[in-house]
Amino acid sequence: MATTKGFHDHVLEHLQKVGDVTTKRMMGEYCVYYNGRLVGNICDDTLFFKPTRAALRALPDAERGYPYEGSKSLMIIVDDIEDTELMGKVLEEMYDELPMPKKRK
Repeated sequence: MATTKGFHDHVLEHLQKVGDVTTKRMMGEYCVYYNGRLVGNICDDTLFFKPTRAALRALPDAERGYPYEGSKSLMIIVDDIEDTELMGKVLEEMYDELPMPKKRK
């Protein structure tokens, strides 16, 4: 099941309140970027964050799951999308742990 435009827009609206958050559509789902760095995905109407140390510290009780069938990455399922203070904290702290995007030739 692909993510609905309504859910995507809902997530983006709340995350953009905390900073430069963008998405890129990939096979019916979305990659989520914060200040140009990949922080997670929106898949099947669920927001997933990469399981960085900072994200695990900030969301210790969050469920973990696979964003799509065949995924090798167990990611954090984010339920508190509307909590902009928490989302801002998580994204800020995750940022330094994430790699810079690779330059395209």
